[in-house]
Amino acid sequence: MLPAAYQIPAAIAWLVGGAVACFFGYRFFRAVLSIFGFILGGLMASSLVGPGDTTWMLGAWVVGGLIGMALLYAGYYVGVALVGAGLGALVANLVFSASGQPPPFLIVLLLSIVGAVGAMFLQKYFIVVGTAFGGAWTFILGAMALLGDKAARVAAAGGNVWVIYPLNPAPGQQWLPYVWVILGIIGAATQLGLTGGGARIRRKKKTS
Repeated sequence: MLPAAYQIPAAIAWLVGGAVACFFGYRFFRAVLSIFGFILGGLMASSLVGPGDTTWMLGAWVVGGLIGMALLYAGYYVGVALVGAGLGALVANLVFSASGQPPPFLIVLLLSIVGAVGAMFLQKYFIVVGTAFGGAWTFILGAMALLGDKAARVAAAGGNVWVIYPLNPAPGQQWLPYVWVILGIIGAATQLGLTGGGARIRRKKKTS
């Protein structure tokens, strides 16, 4: 997590990072992996430091973030599998959201494995959909935080972008799932329009 004083810079980072992921996630997939690798690595490292020590917390964030960035940048196929696993977990939550109950762990695990395997065979489309919808939600969170939403600011500073869960919006925020889905669809359509067919993924396979 980050100190409260860094909520606004964190919100700006989520806003910019979300926009890049949503509309250019496939074209700049390694850059997107690096951004989220830095965030995840920073979160893990800073959680080991006491919240009262700002200097050490920021130092741990930078060091952990750089390690996470390097690992995900180098592990391209790991990143692809993670996108597929995330989509599988999202599908599980979507299916069970109507009943108001969380999905069983085994169902989430199974769909995550199916998503990860599927992502390796259909890389382009899993990357496009995953980055579009993930980036859309990150963008919305950053925008809400900048507009003064307290829960969004805490989520941005803490690095937990899913605190305000889109499938179970807070009172007065029932619009969130609709905006999220619409923005995700626009982002996916934009990415497909920019990349076109499968030529780019074929070239990437030849050069890897």
